[in-house]
Amino acid sequence: MAFHVEGLVAIIVFYLAILAVGIWAAWKTKNTGSEGDRSEAIIVGGRDIGLLVGGFTMTATWVGGGYINGTAEAVYVPDYGLAWAQAPIGYSLSLILGGLFFAKPMRSKGYVTMLDPFQQIYGKRMGGLLFIPALMGEMFWAAAIFSALGATISVIIDINVNISVIISALIATMYTLVGGLYSVAYTDVVQLFCIFLGLWISVPFAMSHPAVTDIGLTAVHQVYQAPWLGSINPHDIYTWLDNFFLLTLGGIPWQAYFQRVLSSSSATYAQVLSFLAAFGCLVMAIPAVLIGAIGASTAWNQTEYGVPDPKSKKEADMILPIVLQYLCPVYISFFGLGAVSAAVMSSADSSILSASSMFARNIYQLSFRQNASDREIVWVMRITVLLFGASATAMALLASSVYGLWYLSSDLVYIIIFPQLLCVLFIKGTNTYGAIAGYLFGLVLRITGGEPYLYLQPLIFYPGWYQDDNNLYVQRFPFKTLAMLTSFVTNVIVSYLAKYLFESGTLPPKLDFLDAVVARYSREHMDKATLVKSDNIVLNELAPVNPRHSLTLSSTFTNKEAFNYVDSSPELSNTEDN
Repeated sequence: MAFHVEGLVAIIVFYLAILAVGIWAAWKTKNTGSEGDRSEAIIVGGRDIGLLVGGFTMTATWVGGGYINGTAEAVYVPDYGLAWAQAPIGYSLSLILGGLFFAKPMRSKGYVTMLDPFQQIYGKRMGGLLFIPALMGEMFWAAAIFSALGATISVIIDINVNISVIISALIATMYTLVGGLYSVAYTDVVQLFCIFLGLWISVPFAMSHPAVTDIGLTAVHQVYQAPWLGSINPHDIYTWLDNFFLLTLGGIPWQAYFQRVLSSSSATYAQVLSFLAAFGCLVMAIPAVLIGAIGASTAWNQTEYGVPDPKSKKEADMILPIVLQYLCPVYISFFGLGAVSAAVMSSADSSILSASSMFARNIYQLSFRQNASDREIVWVMRITVLLFGASATAMALLASSVYGLWYLSSDLVYIIIFPQLLCVLFIKGTNTYGAIAGYLFGLVLRITGGEPYLYLQPLIFYPGWYQDDNNLYVQRFPFKTLAMLTSFVTNVIVSYLAKYLFESGTLPPKLDFLDAVVARYSREHMDKATLVKSDNIVLNELAPVNPRHSLTLSSTFTNKEAFNYVDSSPELSNTEDN
């Protein structure tokens, strides 16, 4: 394959444009936030992100390289097809559910990061434990998409994979370092536009290639391979459901999502942004689906790609850049490449910023340095942006199973963080004992279920397991969802058991070593005033942190306050004050 100077120039121009937009956004908003709120302005953008920019940045966070490449791959692979391309529907439903049930209570209470409610209710130690799977998810996701970008660029313009990964990571890290959420949000607008334009320009050219058969015919008839619409075998239905729930429910508890929610100017805007992003995810998946269908409808022996076809060469995961390279004119393929690199950077910068935000606020400030100055927190964020960006780049270059690590870490987000988020927002009276027990039970059940991508053999064999061609054990039983439900139920049961034992006097107060039940003034539980600014919320939301005694069974198990939202607008706050 020849080295393409034109492609290299196109990529350089695109990257410089993105960097320029990021630096412009940082300069434009450099004075946002008061003297003591600069760190919060970096994390949540001064809480003034509007609908247009907010909708673009939330959509771009989900529509990443893995989303675009993975959707095209799922449609192309004969054993899967469109029936198994779950990401567009799964993530869209995730955003809708997030907007309906989670966005308003989080935004109306004025939190700064996703981990704030956990530290408020469960204490800083539990917040530190939950930071681990959250960090793993963000870091492995960034590494996976950096790795995908390097392979994509190398396919089209034939440059060294490592160089392309390093340069892409440097660009994304640089503008994130300079401008925080503002730079990420404004570059997301440009990147999403590039994704939409680049892929849609490529589709007609690829579809009109002489080697491509009508995709309407190949959707239901076998021509070069099985129909690309795909099917779900009866024995795979539980696996399909397990993966679907993982995407739908596991897509909610991510800092990258809540960072956009918490940056909205009001709780209602946060909901609207979620719904807009859900629609955007569906629209942006259409060209990826079409490209996967085109790949399945192509006689590859009639193209310069030759034989065998991509799936036989085990290059099915690269079907999108292969279609751009071999079925489109050169100048069109470079537009498509810009779209893919835009998709990657729009997700990678969000992950890096999310990880640094959680560390600087929830670990460094609230756990170790409560009296740290705002300037100190800003510098901690800048340093961690560099460290996390470098770590994601190193993993992309060195790890052989980055996607396997990301699959496992995303499972942990679903199994551990999602049930904890449900409890902390909607179940009154859960405490640190239940949270720790649920965390451990979920973790053990997930690890013992095995992970073929990491060659991790299971210790628990659920009904329907089988051995694949590589002698790896694969579970058909929906054990991930079982682990999530077990974590949730364990949290509730252990919390109320501990509450009963301590409050009834069965256990002496001195055994409440986590100060989670009987200690009225616990150093471990932080007052809400340390987590949110009083001018962001109305006064009646400054409620005590410690669990309150309940009088009825229904009021014990249901946190009705979570459903009685109060929009956190300044006007309401002023009315309360008066």
